[in-house]
Amino acid sequence: MVASKNINYFLIDGKSDGRIKCTIQNWTGLFYKVPRTYLDECKNIKAMKKTGIYFLFGKNDDDDEDCVYVGQARIRKNGEGLLGRVQEHIKDSFYFTDAVMLTTQNNIFGPTEISYLENKFTNLAIEADRYNVKNGNEPNPGTVTEEIESELLEFMEYSKLVMGVLGYKIFIPINNKNELVENEDLYLYLSRRDAKTNKEINATCKRSSEGFVVLKGSDFCEIDAD
Repeated sequence: MVASKNINYFLIDGKSDGRIKCTIQNWTGLFYKVPRTYLDECKNIKAMKKTGIYFLFGKNDDDDEDCVYVGQARIRKNGEGLLGRVQEHIKDSFYFTDAVMLTTQNNIFGPTEISYLENKFTNLAIEADRYNVKNGNEPNPGTVTEEIESELLEFMEYSKLVMGVLGYKIFIPINNKNELVENEDLYLYLSRRDAKTNKEINATCKRSSEGFVVLKGSDFCEIDAD
């Protein structure tokens, strides 16, 4: 049985489409969801000057596909960290609309930990295949001890939970086998005959938390758009 979690939302600007700070009780992780247009207003938030991981969300111009870029930021000599690194991406060709920044309340991330997390988060996003991951190269995973890796994996589980609550199912595959209940009455069978080819079209769907998922082997036909 999965344990219940108490997730706290703080609406920094007092509105749902503004900046959001997100924490979980008894967890050191600290999330900030910031719309692009609010980045300049975050300069006085000390947590955004720390070391951490960031996710930039946007869409492709040509096909409107959901996209994400995963990166890391370290504290620099000028005192800048996460926020400064995210603002550097404003000049990139990839236009992002929202940034989600992850750090810790006690600033425990070092170069090794941050490289490990960047690598893991990037690969998880690629494997889930919900978003077009804009990272050109696979981030260096670094080298961590077994003890540190165990702690980071637990940290990642909490992070995945918060990302989903914030509205980004970046780490959850669309056809998640764990979500597909093995129950015959949750299947949907579709059958029709193509008027042009007289071919019978059959498809099978399975219900999940995403709605009905079309299963492999199903047929399809093109429909003329008027």
